[in-house]
Amino acid sequence: MTEPLEKVVGEDFSDAVLTGEKWERRAFEQCDFTEADLRGLVTRGCTFTRCDFTRADLGDSRHSLAAFHSCTFDRAVLADSRFESSTLLGSMFSQCRLRPWTLVETDLTLAGFSNADLRGLSLRGLRLREANLTDADLRKADLRDADLTGARMFGTKLADADLRGAKLDANALVQAKLAGARIDLGTAVAFAGAHGLVVD
Repeated sequence: MTEPLEKVVGEDFSDAVLTGEKWERRAFEQCDFTEADLRGLVTRGCTFTRCDFTRADLGDSRHSLAAFHSCTFDRAVLADSRFESSTLLGSMFSQCRLRPWTLVETDLTLAGFSNADLRGLSLRGLRLREANLTDADLRKADLRDADLTGARMFGTKLADADLRGAKLDANALVQAKLAGARIDLGTAVAFAGAHGLVVD
């Protein structure tokens, strides 16, 4: 029988130095990690709900089977971090250092990446349903087979991005900057239809 998660509610970890720690099966709810040093942190099976990571440093951290739900990442550092078999559902990322960033089988549904620098990242096969990618920079990103259904993509830069097999709705095809992106035939037909063209 699986042991219940160790629950931590409302704790103040601001300015804490927690480098290289290893956490397993812990649940953090409404905790404050503002300006915490979390470099090299390793978590497995942990959940973070409505936690604040403003200006926190998560560089070189590793997270597996983790859930970050509705968390705030404002001016945080995630460069060289890795999230695997995890979810960032509804979390907001503002002015963060995200590159390089490794995301494997990670759910980004409803995540906010407005104006984010996501250039060259591999987001292949990831779920980005209803994510906010307004004015985000996704040039040279690998978005093959990604699910972008319902994503807000007004002004999203996609030059040299690989969108083959990606799911894009009509709004994204009209609002995003797709010039130079690599697409498949199905997306090309959908693009034409979204722009009022008739393909015979």
